[in-house]
Amino acid sequence: MQSQDVAKRPAASPTDPVVDVEQAEAALVEHYPRLVRLAYLVLPPSLGRNRRVLTAHALTQRALPRGRASASVIPAQSTGRDGDPGYAFVRLRVVRTALEAGLPLSFRAWPKRSQLPPLLPQVRGLRLFPRSGGADELALDQRLSALSGPARAVYVLRGLEKLPDGDVRRVLAAAGVDEVDEALSEADETPAQYELLNSPEFDPCSLHARPTDLMRRRQHGKAALAAAAAVAVCGALLAMPGGGWGPDGAAAPAYAQNPASQAALNPGKLIRIAPTAWQSSAREDFSVWPARGDLTEDTALLRRALAVWARPGESVQVSATPGTPSGGPAGPPQLLYAGTVDNARVVILYDGLRIARYAEPKDGTKGAALDFARVDGATGSESDAVVLDRADGNVRYLTAPWVKKAAERDLQKPNAGALPMTVTDGITSPLASPAQATGACTSWNVLQLTDDTGTTRLMSDLGELVPAHLTAGRPGSVHEVSGAAAQHAWAPFACSLGAMRSLGVRTVNAWQFAQQPLPDASGAADWVCTRAETWQGGGERVLAQFRTPGGTYGAVAAKAQGVPACGARDPHVLAGVLWKSAAGHWYLLAAGSKGTEAVSATGGVNGSARGALLAVKTKQGVQAELKGILDDGTTIAGLR
Repeated sequence: MQSQDVAKRPAASPTDPVVDVEQAEAALVEHYPRLVRLAYLVLPPSLGRNRRVLTAHALTQRALPRGRASASVIPAQSTGRDGDPGYAFVRLRVVRTALEAGLPLSFRAWPKRSQLPPLLPQVRGLRLFPRSGGADELALDQRLSALSGPARAVYVLRGLEKLPDGDVRRVLAAAGVDEVDEALSEADETPAQYELLNSPEFDPCSLHARPTDLMRRRQHGKAALAAAAAVAVCGALLAMPGGGWGPDGAAAPAYAQNPASQAALNPGKLIRIAPTAWQSSAREDFSVWPARGDLTEDTALLRRALAVWARPGESVQVSATPGTPSGGPAGPPQLLYAGTVDNARVVILYDGLRIARYAEPKDGTKGAALDFARVDGATGSESDAVVLDRADGNVRYLTAPWVKKAAERDLQKPNAGALPMTVTDGITSPLASPAQATGACTSWNVLQLTDDTGTTRLMSDLGELVPAHLTAGRPGSVHEVSGAAAQHAWAPFACSLGAMRSLGVRTVNAWQFAQQPLPDASGAADWVCTRAETWQGGGERVLAQFRTPGGTYGAVAAKAQGVPACGARDPHVLAGVLWKSAAGHWYLLAAGSKGTEAVSATGGVNGSARGALLAVKTKQGVQAELKGILDDGTTIAGLR
């Protein structure tokens, strides 16, 4: 619900404290990370994470007054901000402009500055977004996205600023919100998980950066005559009928005429594999996929796809998984598919390193898209399927020629069985994609494929061209998630896959590394490590998860990125969690993998134990450092 009304701001009272620009600037500089986080949380998630980050910084930086101004809002109720009218003033400006940014544009009035994309800051060639959190943070972000702007502001002011409802009312009224009572009531319906607001998931000052298009280059003429000739050629191409760039569709003007580049862009030189080649080949990867689809002989479509790959125009939507170069092919690529899917024409190409998917509308080339995925070294299960199309929350796959059956399975419900899917010329029927789902995580649909040898594998869509292969077992000896035991082991941790979206994930393995008897006769808890390996060979994500007896979901106890723990190179892991028993007692629980001889805790909690398990009585909120000693004398630290 984004149709809130933001009224004119109330007039200042003569008794309000006066804030000059120096005082406001001092407050803004001192509390800048907090103010940017506040703006990020109040802004509508529909803006997308990259624009939310840039808009949050822009709104905060524009919160300074031009001269002296009145501050009529209750100051923040925490140490360091008490009684500071400068902070109260800039906080009000941030809340007001963040609410205005969520208003729909109207043809009857000029848009406010906050409703438009920020002029500054600007980062060209990069997409910026906060670090991903766990399943709890993801669920909270989805709940906040369902709230109206004022209700989000209520939730954030309560949780982040620790303001009582009376002060929240005054802040919203000063920000120009008409329906304050409705906003308070709406926010009451969202669970009060305020501690999650301080998570890195919502920190727009600690960012990841990913490239948009690394290989696009701007060519400059060496002489005025050459530049004039290029302008004339571009003008002639733009004047051609058809609404595109002539025979190359949405591609930018050509800038290279060398023979190798021209060969790579010649649709007549595309590599086409025979339909039965895979049956006699010693390889089982994309290199033995045959060309399929009803448009494999459409030379004009193939030419446009190759031209856009080499030089995408400004109107082309380009995306690439992390670590994937997006430049043109070095030589003629292999054609995997060219055909009509729903309302689009789709071409899928492979150059030995990458999968490139080109898609254009049936009725022209405007709105063309180009997606890249790195697949070097893909064998067997990693080359079982490629995303062919996404529409209406569903995903359709093109499967390998050795895939004989496909089915849909809810990873959270192992007892429900698999639902068969139709496969026509390697194309599956639509599957509801968890990568595009919104709201609470109540299911996680995966693709179950069975090959010509009878081997069954599970693949999960994580928002990329190639689905991630799911496995189970101790690192170094993993196995398929095909049996009932492995499927039940994965079920409580399926939603944690949401934290691995769009990271270029190749495989995800789940491994129960310990089982721990709980104090106060509370049963036994499971410790499970999920590790996502990436195509680029870096940025691996590791989650240590803790599940109490009968728990529907596992809770993320610790996480790390780019570490060898819980992997084939280092199959050891140590993690801890604060846990409250049914009797009301708090404990620090820690568990290590097999081969851990001793575990100790220092800092807020002091304790040690022989073996791989530790349970120490403590109190809520303490922090501790964990250390483990392996049976060969090696010391390991707790995952964090």
